[in-house]
Amino acid sequence: MKAFPVYDIVGLSVTQKDILVRPFAPYIQEHQKLLVPHRHSFFHIGYFTKGEGIHTIDFEQFEVKPFQIYFMVPGQVHHWDFQGDVDGYVLNFSDSFFQSFLMRPNYLDNFPFFRGIARESVLEIPPSHQAKIQAIFEEMVGLRLTINPMNLDILRVKALEIFLSIASLSFGNSHEHSLVNQTVLRNFQLLVEQNFQTLRMPKDYAALLYVTPNYLNALCSDMLGISAGELIRKRVVLEAKRLLVNLELPISTIAYELNFNDNSYFTKFFKKNAGITPEEFRKQFLK
Repeated sequence: MKAFPVYDIVGLSVTQKDILVRPFAPYIQEHQKLLVPHRHSFFHIGYFTKGEGIHTIDFEQFEVKPFQIYFMVPGQVHHWDFQGDVDGYVLNFSDSFFQSFLMRPNYLDNFPFFRGIARESVLEIPPSHQAKIQAIFEEMVGLRLTINPMNLDILRVKALEIFLSIASLSFGNSHEHSLVNQTVLRNFQLLVEQNFQTLRMPKDYAALLYVTPNYLNALCSDMLGISAGELIRKRVVLEAKRLLVNLELPISTIAYELNFNDNSYFTKFFKKNAGITPEEFRKQFLK
C-alpha cells in the first residue's frame, strides 16, 4: 500500500480550476475514489442535509448527521463510510481563490474551523441557520453553471457569507476569551504548524510570540484544555500517523524525517503519546 492519494481540484472539476460547488450526491457518485482515505491540495467543505455514517478526519471519527458542516484544509487525510443515501452540498476552492480578492491573503486564518483541527472543524448547524446556509449553497450551485469573472466574485462573496454566518454562532466558549488571547493562541497554532518538525519545546514558541512559557501554557490549558507541550506533541504524532500509513517508508526514515535522533526514541515518543507503537498502528490501519 502506498501513501494516501492527493487530489487536486482540477481533477475533480471540468469547468473551473479554482472552485467547485455542487450538490453532494452526484459529486460522490461520480468520484467513488473519494470514499477511500485521501488528501486534498485544496480547501474542502461539505454540508450534509441527508444521510448517516462515519466520517474520518485525520484518524478521528465523526458521526455523519443532517445539517452538519465540516471544513478541511489542504493536507488533511479523510474518508467517508456512508450508510444509505446522502445529500447536501460540496464546496472546493484553491488556496489562491481569495488571494486576488482580499487584501489580507491569510484572511481565512481568522476562522477557527480552518485551523486544520478536526474536532473544531465539524459543526452542527442549529435550526435557526439551516435554511439560510442551504439557500446560499443553492445560489452558488446555480452560479457555477455560467462561470464568468463577475460570477466568480459573487461566489467568493457567498462563500464568505457562509463562513461569517457560521463564525457568528460562536461555537464553544471562544467568545469568553479576550481578542488578545485568541490572537496569541492562533499565532501559536500557526507557528506549530510551520515548525513542529524542528521546534518541540513551548519555550521556543513563547520566545517567538514574545510571551513567557508559563503564560503560553496557561493560555492553552484555559482555551484548549491541554498544555502547550501537548499541542506540539499531538501535531508531531498526527504527522507520524500520516507517514506511517505509507508502508513503503521504513520507520527509521519516518523518525529521521520528523527530526528524531534515532528510531528507538521515535518509537518511545509515539507509544507514550499515541498509546501504541508505530508497528502496532500500522497493523491497526491495515485492519
